[in-house]
Amino acid sequence: PSRQKREEETPEDFFYFVDFQRHNAEIAAFHLDRILDFRRVPPTVGRLINVTKEILEVTKNEVLQSVFFVSPASNVCFFAKCPYMCKTEYAVCGNPHLLEGSLSAFLPSLNLAPRLSIPNPWIRSYSFDGKEEWEVNPLYCNTVREIYPYSNSNRLLNIIDMAIFDFLIGNMDRHHYEMFTKFGDDGFLLHLDNARGFGRHSHDETSILAPLSQCCIIKRTTLLRLQLLAQPEYRLSDVMRESLLQDPLAPVLTEPHLLALDRRLQLILKAVGSCIDTYGEGKVVADDTTRPEAPTSDKVKPTS
Repeated sequence: PSRQKREEETPEDFFYFVDFQRHNAEIAAFHLDRILDFRRVPPTVGRLINVTKEILEVTKNEVLQSVFFVSPASNVCFFAKCPYMCKTEYAVCGNPHLLEGSLSAFLPSLNLAPRLSIPNPWIRSYSFDGKEEWEVNPLYCNTVREIYPYSNSNRLLNIIDMAIFDFLIGNMDRHHYEMFTKFGDDGFLLHLDNARGFGRHSHDETSILAPLSQCCIIKRTTLLRLQLLAQPEYRLSDVMRESLLQDPLAPVLTEPHLLALDRRLQLILKAVGSCIDTYGEGKVVADDTTRPEAPTSDKVKPTS
């Protein structure tokens, strides 16, 4: 649900783990993920919901009914029942009944498509003090590379894709990632829960890029897409702006957030360039553009 106006920025004194969760960030993250050709965010769209007619008056769930109330301003509000931030002080309210929100496609049930939730090697400290090892050890990636499956699969490259994505949206809250077990250790990472992105357009949190800057490796396909989106005729902010116009809640992002994408893209390319200057392109750019040739038995036989 909508909790923050488009033009509001996250206060400087807020820790990332107490930041607002933004409906427009979820929407914009889906569009950006598609533009980057990662396609790991479930389809997400904005919608204006009548919380009275579409939720309160149709539910038979007594617990859900119990969290609705009318505010002193005569707006219909509700709050969640969960371990944190789930009190009436954190309620969301219609105006008086209509509320903006983001809706995401359900993933298949865990019975049909089991998933693993795995701690991010570059997880942040979720306390007011203290640092994780990666924050104080610039050689931390050497340790990660020795741990399976980061040692002999494309998992590390997928982590770096995710870090690039998170840096562009300004998301510091990637403590875990999920994968479908069906595809094994080389499966893709799901880019879920992006609501703490797009909080501050005026600040670029370069620590999010630690996996890239410490490991100095990137997929060739990712680099080529980033370089394309840095060209004037395919500028990332322009492509995002056009894509987001398709959403029912457009405009989804304010102009400063769109322009911040271009600025952050240049910082990513600068980090890659620094790695190439240090180690050479052959060691930094991982070639994932070639496809293994199909077995002879699988090839289509020409017909006369």
